[in-house]
Parts: sequence; C-alpha cells; structure tokens
Amino acid sequence: MKFKDSIVRTSCRGCHGVCQVLVFLDDEGNPVKVTGDPESPTSFGYICPKGMAGPEIIHHPDRIVTPLRRTGPRGSGQWKAVSWDEALDEMAEVFDRIRTTPGPEYVALCQGTGRPYTEFTGRFIHAFRSPNFVSPGHNCFLPRNISSGLTVGWLPQPDLHGPAGTMPAALLVIGNNALEFGAADGLCSSSIRKAIRAAQEVIVVDPRRTQAAKQASHFLQIRPGTDCALLLAMLNVIVTEGTYDQEFVAQCCTGFSELAEHVKAFPPEWAEPITRVPADIIREAARAFARTKPGCVIWGNGMDLNLSAFQAGRAALILMAITGNLDVPGGMVRYVPPAGVRSKSPQVDKAILGMQFLPPGQKEKMIGAGRFPFAPGCHQPSFWDACVTGKPYRPQAAWLVGTNPLTTATRGDAIEAALRDHLEFTVVSDFFMTPTAELADLILPAAHWLEQDDVVYFHKVWCVLARKQIVQTGQVRDDRDVILELAHRLGLNDAFPWHDRNAYLEWLLEPSGMKFEEFAEKGILLGEMRYRKHETEGFPTPSGKVELVSSVMEKMGRPPLPVYTEPSISDAVKEYPYILMTGNKIMPFFHSEGRQIPSLRRLRPGPRVSVHPELAEARKFAEGDAVSVITPWGRSKFILHRDDGLQPDVVHAEHAWWFPEKPGPEHGWKESATSLLFGHEDFDPDSGAEPLKSSRCRLEPSG
Repeated sequence: MKFKDSIVRTSCRGCHGVCQVLVFLDDEGNPVKVTGDPESPTSFGYICPKGMAGPEIIHHPDRIVTPLRRTGPRGSGQWKAVSWDEALDEMAEVFDRIRTTPGPEYVALCQGTGRPYTEFTGRFIHAFRSPNFVSPGHNCFLPRNISSGLTVGWLPQPDLHGPAGTMPAALLVIGNNALEFGAADGLCSSSIRKAIRAAQEVIVVDPRRTQAAKQASHFLQIRPGTDCALLLAMLNVIVTEGTYDQEFVAQCCTGFSELAEHVKAFPPEWAEPITRVPADIIREAARAFARTKPGCVIWGNGMDLNLSAFQAGRAALILMAITGNLDVPGGMVRYVPPAGVRSKSPQVDKAILGMQFLPPGQKEKMIGAGRFPFAPGCHQPSFWDACVTGKPYRPQAAWLVGTNPLTTATRGDAIEAALRDHLEFTVVSDFFMTPTAELADLILPAAHWLEQDDVVYFHKVWCVLARKQIVQTGQVRDDRDVILELAHRLGLNDAFPWHDRNAYLEWLLEPSGMKFEEFAEKGILLGEMRYRKHETEGFPTPSGKVELVSSVMEKMGRPPLPVYTEPSISDAVKEYPYILMTGNKIMPFFHSEGRQIPSLRRLRPGPRVSVHPELAEARKFAEGDAVSVITPWGRSKFILHRDDGLQPDVVHAEHAWWFPEKPGPEHGWKESATSLLFGHEDFDPDSGAEPLKSSRCRLEPSG
C-alpha cells in the first residue's frame, strides 16, 4: 500500500490494547513518530511509551532482518544469514521427518503473548497433528476465559464503551492495574479512567494501593492470592441479605439454592483473617455493588496467577450474574461483532484453534493431558519439564513464536537445559537476539506492527480495526506468512487454503464486499450492539442458563461451586517471611520486550524490587540499594524501591528482565530473573495456573 500523505492512521499492537494511532512519515515514507489518534472511539487519543517507540524498534541497529542459521555450538553466537527458502526448507524437512518417526506429537509450537500470529499458531500445530500447542495462557487470561465459558457460555466484557449511552454505575476492579501500564485485555487505560470518573461506586481489590485504588470509594487491600476468598465473602453478603436480582436468578440461573447453602460458610468474618480485609469493609463493598446498577467487573491478570485462579473467575462471574449485571447496558456484556467480517477470534469461533484436525486419540498424547482438566492446551511448565526428564516423552523439535521463556516463564534453569541440551531442533521467531534465541538452531525475523497489514478482530469484538503496513525492513516477514508457507510445504492446505496473508485478509472481509484497501481507508467497523440476548437465545451452556453450579465441573469431578485454596507454602514464614509477587507489567515494557530501546530503558533503567518503607527501615535498606530476593528455588538481584502502597510484608519483584547490552549468550538474564525464583510444585488444580502472586521469599543485601 502506498501512502499519499505524511500521516497514516493505523492501529498499534505493542500490547493488548486496541489503540488507534497516527504514524508520521518522513519524505522517504519512513515512520518517524507515533501519536494517539484523538478521533479514536477505542482509545480516545491515548498512546503509551511502547506505542511511541515503534520507529525506534523497527530501525534499531540490533534488529534481526534476515533468517539466521546456527553454525557453531549452541550459545556460541556463530550465525550465518540464509534465505527464507533455505530456512523454510530445513524446517519442513526436519518437521516432516519427525512427523513420520517418532510421530507428530514430538514437534511443539510454543507461543508467547497474544499477537496476530495467534490466529494461526494453534491451527498450524494441530493441523500438523501435534497436540502440543504450548502457551502462557494458564497464567494469563485463560483461567478467566474458560471459567466464564463454564458459567455463562461466553466471555463477558465490561461495557465501558457504552453503545447504549449507559456507563457502569458500579465498578469492581480486581487484579487489574492497567492505569499504570497502559492496557489490558483490549481495554485501554483511557477507557478505564473514563469509567472510573463516571461511576458512583468504585471498588478496587488489590494487594497494592494503585492509581485506581487512590480513586476508589472502597479499597480492599487483600493479602496476595486471596481473591477467591474475598469474592466468596461478598457472595455471602449479597445472598444472605437478599440483595440479589431475584427475577434474573429465578429465570436465568441454575443452582441458586445450592449456592445459597454453599456461601453460608463464608461470611466476611471468615474472610477477614484470610484476606486481611476487615469484615465491615467487605460487607460495605458488597452492599455498595449490589445496590448500584448497572455494575461490571474490570478484572485482570492478577486474578490468574494464584492457586484459586479458576475458581476466582467463577466466583466473579457468579457475583455479576446474581446481581443482574449480565448483558445489560453498563454491565458485563457479549458484544456483537461487526457484520460482514469473518471471525478470527477463538472467543467467537473455537475452530480457529484447529483442534478439529487432530485425529482420534491424538489429543490424549498431549504432554500433561488430563493433569489439569481446564488447562488451555499443553501446560507450559509440564512441557519444559518433559523436555528435560523425558516423561512422558521428550519432544524433539520446537518452534518458539514471539516468546522468550528463559525470562518470562518459571524454572528458567530447566528451560535453558531443554534448549541447550535436549531439544534436537529449535526455531525462534523474534525481532531481536534474545537469550532464548541465542540457543536456537534457526532464527526467523518477525515483522513489527508497523510492517503488517491486518484486520484487527480483537477478543473484545465490538469493533474491527485496520492495520496498515507502512514500511518493509530487510527481509522481515509477518509470522502468518511464514506459517502459511511452511504449512503448504507440509501439505496442510486443508487448514490453510489461502495463498498468502493478503488472500487471507481478503477472505476475512469477503462477506462485507470490501477489499482490504477499502477497509483500510475506513479504519474501523462497529458492531450494532444488542443487549439482553439471553431473553431470546438463552445462554450457551448445557442447561441454557447461567450455571451457578457448573454441570461440566461436576461431571469431571471438580468442585461445581467456587472454593478457595490457601497458598501452599504459607507455613514457610520463618525462613521466608515475606510474600513475593511478580508478573506485573510496567509501562515501558511488555514482558521481556523493549529492553534495548533507549526511550523505554530511560523510563526504567534497571529491575526494581518494591517494598514498604517499614520493611526497608527494619532491614536498613536504602532507596537504590542492591538487594537479593531469595526463595526455596533460587535467588536474583534487584534495585530496591520504597512503595508505601504495599503491605509491610509484601515484596514485588519486576519480571522478565534481561540486558541486551551485556554479552551473549546469556545477556545477563540470570542476574535479575524471577524465572529462577519459582518451582513447579504448586498449580491451580483446575487450570494449571502458577502462584506468582503468593509465593514466599526473604531479602538480603547484594554485594
């Protein structure tokens, strides 16, 4: 696409927001500046530092712009530039050989954070007949997503955009700190800020006094990892006091009598010693939410990183349901996608993931199959453990797309051993030479969002945005083009009938009658929202109603009503007296991305560990001191920061740090690695989520 003007409207993909932006071009058509689009109905002119850094990223001198093949030992830093045909031919030859013997399940595709490739990654590996689609979904979003499906049949979204002209009067913000890092789950912080200003009651549940908490009418500062206990206590108040929506419950819910009996055991007085929130504060918050209509929950990743992640998601949805806040203006809604655009969202069409291509019996060969009944795909920790132990079998090849697990996952030591010593063939698709890429056999240069055309059909699906390729850098390619080419080499044409990505985008738009060029000029398509769809359609659950008692969980032998699980190493207080939290995103970076970008590193030069001033005084730690965080599994070094918004025994360590400026192959990733601070002993029994918000640690001065 050629641009006549020096300013191009497009949409950012530096995180999980839906920010529309303006890209300014120089005389040669190169992007030089990115700003927010003030006319955007999704982001209202907002942009964060990650979006603004786009031109720096694509022009960075360390950017990988051609396929690379390793020529020396793994980690030697010896690489040779090869053509795309050479790289793809080698991948096809190795994958096909393994597919024949010992079998397709010995090849895995490991995906990182959600990006445009997500619509093809799972589909590719399942069409290849391997069940081993590995993602961090067990720790991010999918515990809430899948628990929502069991409860209401779809993924409810907070109606912050108000198509009906109604904004939420009550907000329950839990585990969501998007005001401080930009966006989450398709909600820009500008939308959340606008909703907070408009609401009558703002209830914030968080272990830290966040920006949202400072604006709240009710701040419930919980002990990390106890979200589910708090929600059970709120349910107790609403049910026992009879402030639930009796008409909705009677007509649209199953299992209310069982729920009412169940929550009798969880009054606020029960929750107080568990959560550290006074019983009267819990009671006041529950009453405020129940009486103020409409209301919604703005939930976030903080809910996912606990041993009760799945059950907490269920509890939150049950609270929304019994207060009559499902699919009403200003409540938790199921948006209506724009007409004339084919779905590419697994939240709308599960066939996108390609599970239908797995032959009978093949899903049971997935590593970790049956271990966690509601785990989304191959459980990431189980996969890396299998690579090292060979149990139940050792994968032979892995394609890592948009992921740097040495810094972002847990048991980084096991992942390093898997990449260096055990996997026979590893391919990494990325922008830069990360510590993970250093241990690969092939590296494929990925396209940035400024280098992509796309029909942006995000999981909020109330709108579809256009993304336009503005520049081509070297030989970088959109990951979807790479997947298409490899799929065709491997004979997976049934799953990938499109010649290339452009044909795929045209196919998505075909029902609308628009070509991509025309759609790109429009920039955005809006759905015609309808509320209360359950009145005519019911809910897509086995009963056709909201399942307060989950029939699916009951059938699978799991607790059909929410239960709370106490963090399992709470008794390790003597040796490890502090509660360790990690996994929080921070404004300059998205997980491990951006550490080599000057404008972003200036905002956060080094890795912080935040503690309450009382803790710092007691331990004689000054601001900026080097401090080691020590757990039963490892130790890492951070820069101390005082934060009086934390509780005195809570420690927050920033995750995903590495130092591109330091020599390879490690680039300093082991120095400040939260990936070395957690073991693989404790998981949410339903989803496999890890307790990254509720572990234990101690602190020592670091020389």
